[in-house]
Formats: sequence, C-alpha cells, structure tokens
Amino acid sequence: MACINRRDVGLLVLRVGTGAVLAAHGSQKLGGWFGGGGIEGTTAAMEAMGFHPPKHSALAAGLGEAGGGILLALGLATPAAGAAAAGTMAGAVAVHAPAGFFAMGGGYEYPAFLGFVAAAIGVTGAGRYSLDHATGHVLDRPWVVALAFAGSALGAAAVVGRRAKGQAAKDEPADEGV
Repeated sequence: MACINRRDVGLLVLRVGTGAVLAAHGSQKLGGWFGGGGIEGTTAAMEAMGFHPPKHSALAAGLGEAGGGILLALGLATPAAGAAAAGTMAGAVAVHAPAGFFAMGGGYEYPAFLGFVAAAIGVTGAGRYSLDHATGHVLDRPWVVALAFAGSALGAAAVVGRRAKGQAAKDEPADEGV
C-alpha cells in the first residue's frame, strides 16, 4: 500500500475547493441556483456587459465555470477543465479591469485568482487522488495540455477582443450630422 503523499492531498484539496467555487458560480448562470439569474438573467447581464451574442456568451460562461469546476473537482480531463475555467475567467477579468485590481472596488482580483488557480491545476495535473490517475491519464497528456490552453487562449482572445471593439464603438462620439 502506497504512503499518502502530501503533495497529492494538497492538489486534491485545491482542486475540490476551486472546482466547487467555480461549479457553484456557473450553476448560478445556467440554472439560477444559489440566487443566480439563470440563463435568462445571465443573457441580459452579458448583453449589458457588451458580450455578443449574449445568449451564447451566457451559455459559454456558465459551462466554462460549472463544467470546468466539476471536472477540476473530480480531477478528470484536468488540462481541458483548467483551460476552460481560465479562459472563462479571462472574460470576467476584462469586465472588471476598468475598476482596478481589488474586488472590494469591483476590480478583477477574484476572477483573476480563480483563473490562475484553474490554469495552474490544469498545467500541473490532478495528482494521484483523481479520476485522471484512475483512468491512466488518458485525458491528461502533454498534447492535451497544449491543445486545451491554446484553444482556450484563442477563444478568450476572440471573445474579449470582440467585446472591446463593441465597447470602443459604443464609446465613440456620435456624428452630429455635418
């Protein structure tokens, strides 16, 4: 019988805690659980924040958080889970960035922290006490890490870039009809 490894126990605690927070946050968006707005409320919020199309953005954010969080907690497909959660948090950081760093003032501190932790777990791996380990790491290979993070980065850049363009166009002064 193998000795308990503190590093693997630490990864388990970090994975389950971070995954649970993300899953709860995403379930607010998708199902209205825990006082959330559900998909309708999240769609309206996404439109107000400048994400288009708003319903697709609401679904992507909810699935990135809830799905990524559940997979992180289970330690299953950990690179994809970490990348999905980190990419989703990049969108949240873009929304909160104008308010500065600290969450107390509406800043991006909290989503940045969740994104960094999810990314770190995705890159590091789930550890011994995970479904990835139990399945022989079939969904946790180096090429999966590279592909998942590249895809997430490209997706996040496209979404955040599209939102920034829309925000810039909205902020331009209207022509006064010369």
